[in-house]
Amino acid sequence: MPREIPPTLTLSERPQPEARVAGAWLVHALCARATMRALGLQLQQAAGRPDLHWDLSQISALDHIGAQMLWRAWGKRRPPQLRMQPAHEGLFLRLEQASQIAIPRPPRPRLTRIMQLGAQVLGFFEHLHSFIVLLGQLMLDLLRFARHPLRGPWKELSANVYRTGAQALGITALVGILIGVVLSYLSAQQLRIFGGDLYIVNILGMSIIRELGPMLAAILVAGRSGSAITAQLGVMRVTEELDAMRVMGIPHGFRLILPKVLALALAMPLLVIWTDVMALAGGMVSAQALLGMSPAFFIYKLPEAVPLLNYWIGLGKGFSFGILIALIACHYGLRILPNTESLGQGTTNSVVVAITVVIIADAIFAIIFSNVGY
Repeated sequence: MPREIPPTLTLSERPQPEARVAGAWLVHALCARATMRALGLQLQQAAGRPDLHWDLSQISALDHIGAQMLWRAWGKRRPPQLRMQPAHEGLFLRLEQASQIAIPRPPRPRLTRIMQLGAQVLGFFEHLHSFIVLLGQLMLDLLRFARHPLRGPWKELSANVYRTGAQALGITALVGILIGVVLSYLSAQQLRIFGGDLYIVNILGMSIIRELGPMLAAILVAGRSGSAITAQLGVMRVTEELDAMRVMGIPHGFRLILPKVLALALAMPLLVIWTDVMALAGGMVSAQALLGMSPAFFIYKLPEAVPLLNYWIGLGKGFSFGILIALIACHYGLRILPNTESLGQGTTNSVVVAITVVIIADAIFAIIFSNVGY
């Protein structure tokens, strides 16, 4: 097999300005860095000279990459004085045809800021309509479950209680203990200045049992279980399992939505109790280390510092937060389109909206029960 001649470009001024191209202008011969740099400099020198006579008759082999290098040097048009072999005519003809194709520019957005705001408002109401429809279907499924309890989704309910409740005990205990330690440490530093060491029981009891316990449990469950519910329903949408259930006559609401909502409604109050106990235990240990307060005295003073009604308010918050998180997670899970991008975006939106709604609901509870439990 004969050896290929390396690609060359020779510029001469006599007897006339001429650019003589020779050798094998193939991709594997042009990929060498030194060759590419040398030819690139020569092509730049020849690019701005319309008086050059281009002689391509000495080219031994030419592919699309080599032809495109010459085509760019010519300014994407044939020079007036050009000589080439007939076999290479087709490459430059295709490049000339491709250069004439007009690439459409992306359309500029016509929506003004007011129109974009209107689109967002319409999207909000569309979400609200879908959420109300989901809530109405849940009420019908609850009525059906109450009429025929033996036919209810007990297996799905127990499985969801285990996944959303029992498997969340570890993370809620860890966060609860740390929050109790931090809150006790910061409160003890301030109370020690004013000699009010005993009031640390009031601060820890009221803040944890009434506010922090339900809020911490709800935020952790929204990030952990809410995202899992949305991802599960989204994957069922991607894999067309929801369509298969509809074809087989299995209702989505009764077998998928109802067990998840009931499971979180049952598990959240229990998680609130667990988080309260762990946070108070962490605060109690920290109070003993910083203030010398014994755990027996802390437990003795806790019922006096925190009225029992605050305990029921915390449990009521946990019950409400559980229902809200489950409904939002199911709402976004059912709205996911059958593609992976929508799955990730829907899961993210579910967690963000669930946490936001939990904080708004907690603020509403704080306003409603502002004069209760003190």
